[in-house]
Formats: sequence, C-alpha cells, structure tokens
Amino acid sequence: MSISLDVLRALPKAEIHVHLEGTFEPAVLERWARQAGVALPRPRERLLDFTGLADFLEFLDWACGLASTADRAAELARSFCERLARDGTGYADLIINPTHWSAWHGRLRALFDALEAGFREAEQDGLPGVGLCVSLLRTQTPDEAAELVDNLIAWRHPRVVALSVDGNEATAGRTGPRFADAFRRAAGAGLRRTVHAGESSGPDGVWDAVDLLGADRVDHGVRAIEDAALVDTLVRRGIALGICPSSNLALKVYPSLAAHPIDALRRAGVRVSINTDDPSLLGTSLPREYGLCAEHFDWDGEVVRSLARNSIEASFANPEAKDGMLRALVAWRAGSSPRPSVA
Repeated sequence: MSISLDVLRALPKAEIHVHLEGTFEPAVLERWARQAGVALPRPRERLLDFTGLADFLEFLDWACGLASTADRAAELARSFCERLARDGTGYADLIINPTHWSAWHGRLRALFDALEAGFREAEQDGLPGVGLCVSLLRTQTPDEAAELVDNLIAWRHPRVVALSVDGNEATAGRTGPRFADAFRRAAGAGLRRTVHAGESSGPDGVWDAVDLLGADRVDHGVRAIEDAALVDTLVRRGIALGICPSSNLALKVYPSLAAHPIDALRRAGVRVSINTDDPSLLGTSLPREYGLCAEHFDWDGEVVRSLARNSIEASFANPEAKDGMLRALVAWRAGSSPRPSVA
C-alpha cells in the first residue's frame, strides 16, 4: 500500500532528533551574510553541498555565527515552529549545541531567552510545542561539561528538557567516560538524557551511551545492528532510537536506503523513530522521510502508525501533549493513494 505525502503530513507524530543548527533556510543565511558583510563558505549554487560530517559541522559553526542578535534567534525559533506545523508534527525535542553559537558565548542564558520569545509567540498562535535538548560537543572537557550542567541546574529554564551530546565520534574517540558524571548529575536534577552514538562510531558508542551515560534515548544508533547483544539490550530496556535516514545517506554512513538498517532494527523489536536531523540543510521534511522509508521498505499504515507512536512515546513532551497526540494517532487512517513522489 502506498501512502501519500498529504496523508503523512496528517499523521500525528513527534520529532525527537532535529538540530536547531540545521534549520537555517539558505535564503535567510544569504540575507544575514549579506547584511553582515560575510562571505559565503562556497559559491551560492553549492552552498549546501557537503563532503562529509566534518565539513557539515564547520558549516554549522558559520551559519550559527550569523544568528548574532536576539531578533534573529527569535526569528529562527518561530520559523522552526512554522516548519513543524507544515509537516504536521505535534511536538519536537530540538537539539541546540552552544559551542556552535559564537556570538552568544558567555551569554547562553540570553540565547535561551531569545529563543523562548520566538517559541512562546509561536505557541500562543497555535503552533506546535518545542523542548530544548542542550548538547555538549564531543570534544569538550569534563570541566566544560560540568560547567554547562551547573548552569542548566541553576537556571532551571522552563524550555530546557534534556542534556545531550553530539559531534563527530570518529574524530573525538571514546567520550562516554568523560561525560558520565555530567550526565549523572543532570539526571539527578530531573533532566532527560539523549546521546548521539552509533553514527560514525560502531556499536561501542551505543554501549557507552546506554551504560555510562544512562541514555533515555539514542540519536542515530543505527550501527547497533552490528551487535546482536546490543540490539537485545535496546529492546529489553525499551531505549528508542532517533533515526535520520536521509542524513545517514548524505553523510556517507550508508551508501543507499537499501543498505540502511532501520527496517531490520524495527523488525528486531527496537523502538525506532523517523527524524530529519538537519532538515533545511539536507533539503528534506519529516513527511518526506516517512514517505521514503514507507515506499522503499513497503510499510503499510500500521507500520507507519507504530513508528509515529514510538516518536510520541519517546519524546520529552509533557503528558498532556503526549496523550493528545496519541489519541489523534488512533483515529488516523493511512488510506490508499497513488505512490507519492519524494523527490
């Protein structure tokens, strides 16, 4: 059965793995760069052509450096909520890594407040809700991690729901032991924990995420498929994976969707969800990601519904928001329609 993109937009769902740094629209970046007198990192026609993860992360630093005012941060927050509404997404856990935001170094609370202004205005206008997952960079020191957690605990910012860690696993090496204390303290203060792992590293990174960092959820986690014992652990503990298929292909984790393990992980009983990672920079949307996978793996409506349920249940939304999305999901019907174009 084929499922149209319109029906997938109507699917009640959450997004649990998406980065604020990856939601800049190219037209906005060009406008801000022109206003700031800053050169584009490559010609306009190739602005979003990335050679790999390292090049991608460097681009994020450049883009975030342009978001140098409270108005621009609020504009970005509002735009993100508008994106959620267009995709039919009821809630998102949005990752932000302070190390990328050079204009806000030493003023992190002010950045949160600027974003809060944009989110609050959007929510007052009926747009979907957002929780912030504040992320360490994998190359930071234990002292830097402790400082971030100290601030998060002291501020108790109502928008912040979780501590995260991201960055290039291949270049940073094993980082679970370095951040174990910070994650333990964050959990003790009531913050949830989500960890990037099993992308450019193998199953060992996922083991560290669940055993050393106590991850409630693993971002990516796809290379867990290489370790049967790890897959069993994820199933037994009910740890969800926030999987981003197109991102994995764009950044060369897998050569094709045919080689991607999302369906194998699903069939093994892992709580997989579908996400965009960096939607603007990768030129994708959440309905498109569902459509690509449904088409390639021949998923029917019930499989799609189960993945949407995983996304809602694994999100850090409040209980009322979760209940509302889950009730709507029960009523959703995939129907039958011509095979969608996902180009």
